[in-house]
Amino acid sequence: QNYNTLTMMASRLISLGLRNTSRQLLKGQSVRRWFASYPPHDVVGMPSLSPTMESGVISSWNLKEGDSFGAGDVICAIETDKATMDFEAQDDGVVAKILAEAGPSDIACGVPILVTVEDEADVASFSDFVADASAAAPSEPPAASSPEPAAPTPTPEPAAPQAPPAVTSGERVVASPLAHTLAKELGHNIAAIAGTGPGGRIIAADVKEFIPMEQAAASPTEVGADGAPAQAAMSSEPIVGAGYKDYPLSDSAREIAARLAQSKRNVPHYYLTVDLSMDEIIKMRATLNESVGEDEQIGVYELLLKAVGAATKAVPSVNASWMESIVRVYDNVDINVAVGNGDALYTPVIADVGSRGVKALSEDLKAAVKTLEEEVDDEGNPIVKELSPNFSKMGTLTVMNLGMYGIKSCAPIVTEPQAAALALGVIENRIVPSEKEDELYKESIMMTATMSLDHRVVDGAVGAQWLAAFKSHVENPTTLLL
Repeated sequence: QNYNTLTMMASRLISLGLRNTSRQLLKGQSVRRWFASYPPHDVVGMPSLSPTMESGVISSWNLKEGDSFGAGDVICAIETDKATMDFEAQDDGVVAKILAEAGPSDIACGVPILVTVEDEADVASFSDFVADASAAAPSEPPAASSPEPAAPTPTPEPAAPQAPPAVTSGERVVASPLAHTLAKELGHNIAAIAGTGPGGRIIAADVKEFIPMEQAAASPTEVGADGAPAQAAMSSEPIVGAGYKDYPLSDSAREIAARLAQSKRNVPHYYLTVDLSMDEIIKMRATLNESVGEDEQIGVYELLLKAVGAATKAVPSVNASWMESIVRVYDNVDINVAVGNGDALYTPVIADVGSRGVKALSEDLKAAVKTLEEEVDDEGNPIVKELSPNFSKMGTLTVMNLGMYGIKSCAPIVTEPQAAALALGVIENRIVPSEKEDELYKESIMMTATMSLDHRVVDGAVGAQWLAAFKSHVENPTTLLL
């Protein structure tokens, strides 16, 4: 009799709907469907859009309460520790209640941000809905993520993790409508794209990240889950304590710090230094600038970047990455250049330096610097700019210019998965031995360059060959025209 009573009570509880079932609705986000005093609905938490994401900021909502959405539609834009990314729907539904407004506040992964329903008629029932922090299930990372050169976790991640297999011939392609549209616009065969959505579904981010096989060898790894533009970091007011001040770090600053710390731990660094005569390259710069306008003047830095590209083409082993079981050598020389400082420190990519002219490199560099220049609106408020995808890409090596600060030399940290980083010192007049027989010394314009290298990829002899080639191009700049 007790057994029958318990069975009847359990059946009644189930019929009243006092249990919940969970399912996947949006990319990388677990939600729970609740049946109680409200119609059937889903409480959606802040998604984890990358393996390293712990919180995010809602930059903007693309939908408002009562709006319907379909698979592939963008629900909102979320600013992560790396980039501003689209939060895409994987199913049809209606926005019943927005629980978190767009704004600067960080929201931890899993905290409720949204309620969705299947029937538009149910939206009005959620006007007074309030969710506690436990209403959404803990976020889980997507089935597969974008390649990342480094992540702020104690355990190093591979620079290029293996993606799920693409659809083989004869199999049905499961993809969102937006993914189909993007693939058609970009000219990609959607069957060749590996899906990272639920059940291997191909979503828009997969299409954006997809690199055809013929381009894979020439394309360095891209940082960011979907190549979306990052946003300039916003500095916060200090927190004053008893005898000290705490300055909160932006997401980008924390990401840079974690990436550098991991690279320093993992990479067996060694350093090579060389002194360069700058007399001839400065003469060439003056000659080139005579033929261009004042707004198109070429700097010494651009000529040095071109020399880096030429030296890397001569010694391509430096243009490589350690991939655990292989060493990958890239075809293109894509250089990350350090721009800005502090929270506004970025390393945008100057692409294909080895094959492009100095004027084109100068235009790219000036554009990157101008993007980071602070601007204000008519009311004096700073304008938050969206950075181009080049600001979130990983090139094949890094160059930093510390000469502007009067620094003579510096041993930079090699950022994984790169194998080399070059630091340029101040250009200064020095007294050096003369090559003429009738004088012992002469005054020359000199600069010191220091190369940090990953010994797993580049041994000392190869590193020395690269620096010798770089020195030759700098001191004989006419070779850059070849």
